Amino acid sequence: MDYLRNLGSAAVSTLVQKSGINLPFTLGPKVASCETLWVLYDATKRDDGSPVSVFEYDFVHPLNKSTIPLAKNALRKLRTIRHPDVLKFMDVVESESAILIMTERVRPLSTALQAWASKSQQERQDWLLWGLHRISVALSFINDSVASTHGNVRPSAIFISPSGEWKLGGFEVLSNPKDDNPVLYTMGGMLPGSMSSASPEVKKSGWSILKDGPISAADSYALGLLLHTVFNPTHPPPETTEPPHPPPQHSSRGSIPPSVFPSFKKLLNPNPKGRMTPKTFLETGMAETAGEGSGFFSSNRLVKVCAGLDNFSLSSEAEKATLLRTLKESASSFPPEFASFRILPSLATALEYGGASATTIVPLVLQFGTNIPHDEYMNIILGPLVRLFSSPDRGTRMALLDNLAEYADKLDKKTVVDKVWPNIQSGFTDTVPVIREATIRAIVVLSPKLSDRILNNDLLRHLARLQSDPEASIRTNTCILIGRLGPTLGYNTKQKVLVPAFSKALKILFCMHGWRG
Repeated sequence: MDYLRNLGSAAVSTLVQKSGINLPFTLGPKVASCETLWVLYDATKRDDGSPVSVFEYDFVHPLNKSTIPLAKNALRKLRTIRHPDVLKFMDVVESESAILIMTERVRPLSTALQAWASKSQQERQDWLLWGLHRISVALSFINDSVASTHGNVRPSAIFISPSGEWKLGGFEVLSNPKDDNPVLYTMGGMLPGSMSSASPEVKKSGWSILKDGPISAADSYALGLLLHTVFNPTHPPPETTEPPHPPPQHSSRGSIPPSVFPSFKKLLNPNPKGRMTPKTFLETGMAETAGEGSGFFSSNRLVKVCAGLDNFSLSSEAEKATLLRTLKESASSFPPEFASFRILPSLATALEYGGASATTIVPLVLQFGTNIPHDEYMNIILGPLVRLFSSPDRGTRMALLDNLAEYADKLDKKTVVDKVWPNIQSGFTDTVPVIREATIRAIVVLSPKLSDRILNNDLLRHLARLQSDPEASIRTNTCILIGRLGPTLGYNTKQKVLVPAFSKALKILFCMHGWRG
């Protein structure tokens, strides 16, 4: 497999396929800085072209023979443990020579930490605490709900999604004491670098000691070391990691926030029974009243925004308004990947519930979408907006029509003809006058992308009926729209439609409201 790797990922893909393996993905370049048993590749899912990651474990490599049980344990646990903060398993290909695990697209935490090193101290602190919050949630789930010890909590076991969210992986030694063959207690030391995050009791008595102690003990200690590592990447490990394991001194705090430091010391308690658990660390950080040494998660703006987005449908109107106002006022201050892949999809989902919030959410979606690359704009922005044209909610439809000028130029003709027009034309016959009028105004920006059949037949039939609308402003704007469409109509249509239309307009008495739009 080293030979294959040297040829490059494309060659790996080709040769593996020739061996008879049916890959559900196409391998891309190898990702650097993946310090695990696995080689990490960027890849694309074969059936829809979406970005994924592939973790490759090489059975043939001579240094890997002793760790094969760890690789198989990682696969088994990743397959069965599902949680939003755990690396998402999607598929696997197994052969006699390798395991290839397909997951959601991620990159190593180490790469992200390097990118964030140049950010301001406050931006970096917000992002790190948000990430540690997600890892604490994942560990609490593994310790309590899965009744297991992760056993490998360190930077190399954490990956970053496109939205910037931290995902817990590295399940090589994850074990439940009731497993048939829990590898943590017998093979924990075979994981490369495992002693760097081992707790004092493990260093003294070996990994088997964990079987009789608190299920979270090893993970708690490793979480404390992770906290130190991400906040102080250039510092050596704290002195407490070596015998006689003295308590961390204030001088060793470095860049760890003062509010976190008391919990940091409790996570590194040498006594496993007195050590703070990940669950308690999480509860302390989420305390509503941020006293000394608490509330460091609940006061974090990224944590608050994510909680607001996740619970949007259950929130009161006042809570929704507060969140949307916060997003609008702070739009430019969010990390670009967080705005594009975390906030935007959540806002698009929230729109499905309709209601008065749509008038605020649609402009927000377009505001956050200004930084989206052109090749991703269709999926992230246009896709959800186009689907919403079929919504029966008038607030949503009105918001889409009022803001159409902001995104109409990015719609292609096929999308307008096949997906937008079939839904938007219902607005011409809506019982609410403001919807009918907004639909007329929307045609001005959409008309260049309508087909000749729609322009010369379907649209004109609707406009002919609207010339007799009870609302004077609608009759006026219909007449103006017909005039604007004139140059785009066919020669025969002009003769049959324009003169009669204008003649009819002259016969109708109305109060001129003018063109609004």
